[in-house]
Amino acid sequence: MTRHWTINGRFLAQPTTGVQRYAREIVSALDALIVGQAPLARDLAVELLVPPGVLDKLPLAAIRVRTVGSFGGHAWEQAVLPAYLRGGLLSLCNTGPLAVRRQVLCIHDVNTRTCPQSYSLPFRLLYRTLVPALGRTALRIATVSQYSAGELTRHGVCAAARVEVVSNGHEHALRWTPRHSQQTLAVAGPGTIVVLGSSIPHKNVGLIIGMHDRLAAAGLQIVVVGASTPRVFGSIGNKASPNVIWLGRRSDAELGALLRDCLCLAFPSLVEGFGLPPLEAMALGCPVVMSDRASLPEIGGDAVLYASPGDENAWFDCFMRLVHEEGLRTKLIARGRARAARFQWAASAQRYLELMASVDGLPVPPPVGEVECSPNEQLSAAASIVGGVSGRTGGRSKNRA
Repeated sequence: MTRHWTINGRFLAQPTTGVQRYAREIVSALDALIVGQAPLARDLAVELLVPPGVLDKLPLAAIRVRTVGSFGGHAWEQAVLPAYLRGGLLSLCNTGPLAVRRQVLCIHDVNTRTCPQSYSLPFRLLYRTLVPALGRTALRIATVSQYSAGELTRHGVCAAARVEVVSNGHEHALRWTPRHSQQTLAVAGPGTIVVLGSSIPHKNVGLIIGMHDRLAAAGLQIVVVGASTPRVFGSIGNKASPNVIWLGRRSDAELGALLRDCLCLAFPSLVEGFGLPPLEAMALGCPVVMSDRASLPEIGGDAVLYASPGDENAWFDCFMRLVHEEGLRTKLIARGRARAARFQWAASAQRYLELMASVDGLPVPPPVGEVECSPNEQLSAAASIVGGVSGRTGGRSKNRA
């Protein structure tokens, strides 16, 4: 007997950030599992419903893509999508229709609560109302890290027993073909620190920007890739300095080339549900210096250098270690590639197949083994790396966002 599932394709009408990247890669990996006749996909018929005006449709072999309705946005998701879906619904980008209980929903984070200053008031109000309601109505809730699972519980979105961790993967970064543009080639090199992400407050880019004079004296420059979305996010503003280069949005090919040809990626976020850019950098062989907060030690393990997002001296010390400590970059590159390989889109897509099967009442065999180590092991590994930095900087804060 054929089981029917529908995928909420609203993400294809949105700009591609980490959340939309997650949805694209999960859907593509699900499509591959269906084509490959994975055991839980053999009797499965899946359709991806999208709002009108979507031009960037995924190349899928087994999952049918269908445009429905005459308008988009949240109204499409709440009013149109339920009228056309068949069977269960898979929603991968934080929101879904409240009217659909037979739903597997991925809620990536609760950043509107932990960092409200990063979001507009209407956006905060919408998410503070809609997300907890969905947490109560959807049959299965997924999220992307143990940290996010804890935050969903702490903020009353759903009970801990109802949350499944289904992480991001790294394989998409290996499909990039690194290629410099004139702009990225002009700023690449061993003295370049790359900062990714928008200038919204919780990304904490201002910490690194504020070090520009000190870094310039050490022969280093800062290259910021990315742009904010003013309609949703606030802005810290661009501080003028010849040692800070703002490149704006760049293609995956340009980003891959820049990460390949730089000192490191700096990722000073105050909070992240997952933290995909550091994983992409590790997969590409780029050393990473990142915040010791939220989900990030879960992702980096012992493969990156950590610093408190409020301690400029700790960040400077990490950068100097990469410049002067013989063999450190080589060690981090090797560890980073090995660490990134633990996070697989195919494994995450398989977990969604299991969640969908459980909603359909099918027996699901227990996993043979976890892709990731336990949270205690992750934090222990992170602490060992931070310890090397702390000894040089006089310690770090143990508070977590």
